[in-house]
Amino acid sequence: MNFDPTNIQTPCYVCDIELLERNLKRLDAVQKRTGCKILLALKGFAMFHVFPLIRQYLHGTAASSLDEARLGFEEFGREVHVCAPAYQDHEFDQLVSYCDHMVFNSFSQWRRFKSGALQKKTLKCGIRVNPEHSEVDIPIYDPCGPYSRLGVTADQFQDQYLEGISGLHFHTLCELNADALLRTLSAFETKFGGYLSRMEWINFGGGHHITRSNYDVNLLCDLIKEFKTRYPVEVYLEPGEAIAFNTGFLVTTILDITHNKMDLAILDTSAAAHMPDIIEMPYRPEIIGAGQPGMHPYTYRLGGLTCLAGDVIGDYSFAEPLKVGDKLIFSDMAHYTMVKNNTFNGIRLPSIATIDRQGRFNLVRQFRYEDYRDRLS
Repeated sequence: MNFDPTNIQTPCYVCDIELLERNLKRLDAVQKRTGCKILLALKGFAMFHVFPLIRQYLHGTAASSLDEARLGFEEFGREVHVCAPAYQDHEFDQLVSYCDHMVFNSFSQWRRFKSGALQKKTLKCGIRVNPEHSEVDIPIYDPCGPYSRLGVTADQFQDQYLEGISGLHFHTLCELNADALLRTLSAFETKFGGYLSRMEWINFGGGHHITRSNYDVNLLCDLIKEFKTRYPVEVYLEPGEAIAFNTGFLVTTILDITHNKMDLAILDTSAAAHMPDIIEMPYRPEIIGAGQPGMHPYTYRLGGLTCLAGDVIGDYSFAEPLKVGDKLIFSDMAHYTMVKNNTFNGIRLPSIATIDRQGRFNLVRQFRYEDYRDRLS
């Protein structure tokens, strides 16, 4: 962190450009070593203000909806890949106009939309498959769990309908290392390897935690190169988290301190509204200068600004007692925050800002009453 939060009006997401570019260079090194193409998954990070930097390194965007596809098409300007559980009739023609790759979640969807998709001669169509190999411990994030609606299983694969299909897509990971991809590829090839000679491209999906410090980049590169040796296909990856991992902060202010069998602090942010993965995952975000409960002399439970009783961020300890007006800075707050936040209770969304390489603060967006009102009218 290379900025002074003292004069920042909070709450505010701050993206550090230097840290973002560090991640992008690491991802680009994988591309250069393997010949794969890495996409920005917009479901994880869609701050289009920094797209000019990201598109210097990555080949395009991965979208899950019409609006994400349009954002990638209009603001990123390179390849647009789309994959969704189902497509809607009234959106389909517009969606096709934005896309370079379109992945269908089932053969019934492919049969329904095939003629419309093939009207665009340059569009590459694929099928999402489910290797039925789980690597993710948390059920809500496991796309290969029992009865998953995501992808075609081997026993439901209808190869008689492969005409017009040029690629396969699988997604099994979430915040995992390359050893999980190694096991996934084994399951994928066992169940779907017989179809790969008919394919031009394979999408390895997301969940590759490539920019984490202990990620095994060498193993990832070896897996991609070996796969491309066995099958002469183009390989895509679309990590949602690795691009913006550890590049963003949420700057907040303490509004009140109370006591109910322990010290409590209320912040001008919210787990439920501004950091929903805290509750969904669940997980405890890091705060700069804070420790686990009891590590430092003063322990507090930090809570959010909504009326939800469970709007609790977690328990933290500090070297000095907290006071009203103090700033707290949550780390790793770029991915899956801005894209998932909401205005529950009418609480305004945090502002969005960047910090450049010289530590200069740039306010990108500040939200107003009208942003809340116009969502509901």
